[in-house]
Amino acid sequence: MKARKVAMAAAAIATAMCVAACDGGPGGADGSGPVPGGDPEAGSAAIIEYGCASCHTIPGVESISRTIGPDLTGFDDQIYIAGQLPNRPEELIRWLQNPQEIVPGTAMPNMGVTQQDARDIAAYLYDQ
Repeated sequence: MKARKVAMAAAAIATAMCVAACDGGPGGADGSGPVPGGDPEAGSAAIIEYGCASCHTIPGVESISRTIGPDLTGFDDQIYIAGQLPNRPEELIRWLQNPQEIVPGTAMPNMGVTQQDARDIAAYLYDQ
């Protein structure tokens, strides 16, 4: 029994060391940013253009309502997107472009977000 506890402790320490070695977010350790090809400044403009702040609280963007969609403050620290997709840039881009395909009936409407706008919005959210 003691050997099992020691093995479990060693595994926990190894996991903690691996997590500490990571950069902590969805971005690359090479400085390429969390969303390659994404522009956070363009993402801010796209958030306004698509009316995202009508339903979501978004850091740095004036919101109209804070009760419809989830608060996106600290988005990069969230584990899931829409409660079920792993929080990774490629999943967020996919979600922004077609949420109804991913979760039929979700309150998030298909807004006609282009691939580049989705990339830019994702870059903005991960940059906050």
